[in-house]
Amino acid sequence: MTAQVESVPLAAEQAAPAASAPRVPRAPLWQAAPLGLVLLLFFVLPLLATAVVSFWDYTEYSLVPDITLRNYREMFEGCADVSAGGCTTLRTYLSTFRLCAEVALVTVPLGFLVAYFLAFHVRGEGVRMALFLLCTAPFLTSNVIRMVSWIPLLGREGVVNQALLALRVVQQPQDWLLFSEFSVVLAFIHLYTLFVVVPVFNSLMRIDRRLIEAARDAGASAWQTLWHVVIPLAKPGIVIGAIFVIVLVMGDFVTIGVMGGQQIASVGKVIQVQMSYLQFPAAAAQAMVLLALVLLMIAVLTKLVDIRREL
Repeated sequence: MTAQVESVPLAAEQAAPAASAPRVPRAPLWQAAPLGLVLLLFFVLPLLATAVVSFWDYTEYSLVPDITLRNYREMFEGCADVSAGGCTTLRTYLSTFRLCAEVALVTVPLGFLVAYFLAFHVRGEGVRMALFLLCTAPFLTSNVIRMVSWIPLLGREGVVNQALLALRVVQQPQDWLLFSEFSVVLAFIHLYTLFVVVPVFNSLMRIDRRLIEAARDAGASAWQTLWHVVIPLAKPGIVIGAIFVIVLVMGDFVTIGVMGGQQIASVGKVIQVQMSYLQFPAAAAQAMVLLALVLLMIAVLTKLVDIRREL
């Protein structure tokens, strides 16, 4: 009888924590609901619609809501024939990847140098913020205006060619300065370097300055401190900046069309041309393959460092 009496309070004590377990607060869910609704309406649903349309058939005048693999089959037709140089899709993606690599190899080091100067060599906080805001000033103008401004500089009668002729560096105007891969890469560097400066600057400002002082006290040189302390701690910002640049270059078609003189192949340009000819299912299939490759590249980059702490 005594054991039964003692077991009743014990059972009540064990059940009490379960009954008084804290409820999940619903306020954060309600606060996130508007943003979730916006993402659902303007991101998830359009993406699902694009995926569905990519399996439709089409004619010269209409869309046929039918399930077919025609768009994907035509996209990769002939890609297995390596002796013939592969298919057009493969060559287009290789051209786009090359542009991404060339732009990233310049914008990432250049953006890091600008951010490093702002974070470590500008002493006054007010001056640092003023210079940082000055770096963001190009956002106040259109990308098209900044891009087109290179044409009077790089053309046959432009400032650069005239200067080279005056200095007798060349004997005739250089055509490769404009409407070429060089001009496309130059425009991309001008447009997208700032997308590297901002996340790298954020990472550098989070570095504890006592770590740098400790490295100097340990006898590390400036280059050793930069390579073994600053760059490892700034890796999240560097990776985020590289992701921004790669995503923007992969989908760009305006810059490539204007600065490349419609002569440079890219995936974004192919999608734009297909849409202009009302080939929406084929363009949707190209967009889905491009999205898959971009997500794969982002997954590889995010495996290098944990970028969630920067978000």
